[in-house]
Amino acid sequence: MQKPSYDPHRDLDLENRRRRLKFRAWHRGIKELDLIFGNFVHAYGDAFDAEDCAWFERLFEEQDHEILGWVTKGENVPEAFAGPMMDRLQKLDFMTLKAR
Repeated sequence: MQKPSYDPHRDLDLENRRRRLKFRAWHRGIKELDLIFGNFVHAYGDAFDAEDCAWFERLFEEQDHEILGWVTKGENVPEAFAGPMMDRLQKLDFMTLKAR
């Protein structure tokens, strides 16, 4: 029998998941990802549906240095993260990002 996967967001409604993502986006651990994710989620997070939230929740579990390469250089983006959301992240104008 397979154990159910761990999902810490299971009991949160969509609005609270978005709120949690906004906080986590600004508190990654490395400033570069704080700026990238924080600005992106701040700009688009209110329109995220449950699938978008789940995508970011999974992405946030990955290693920071790998994520940075995927987003800034398009290096070896895993299939699980390739697609429209990663494309949007990669198209950010990094020179206009604002710190909070």
